[in-house]
Amino acid sequence: MTRVTFRLREFRLVPDTEPDAEPVTFTMQCAVCDQTPSPHTSQSVPHNWVTRHLKDNPEHLTYREIITRPYRFEPGAWL
Repeated sequence: MTRVTFRLREFRLVPDTEPDAEPVTFTMQCAVCDQTPSPHTSQSVPHNWVTRHLKDNPEHLTYREIITRPYRFEPGAWL
């Protein structure tokens, strides 16, 4: 009979700030027609898109901001 030993380890979920992490990106979504611009690393680019979209569609008054932020698990103490 084979014996197996398991050890537990704590992990903490943290924003990924490592040099090779994916960038934080921002986009907006029109809540009326679901149209979105491409994600961008600057918030101002999607905010400018909203202004243009509103000019083309004056009845589209509600929007969502979508932020994509990478996370990773950080190993902690063994239990």
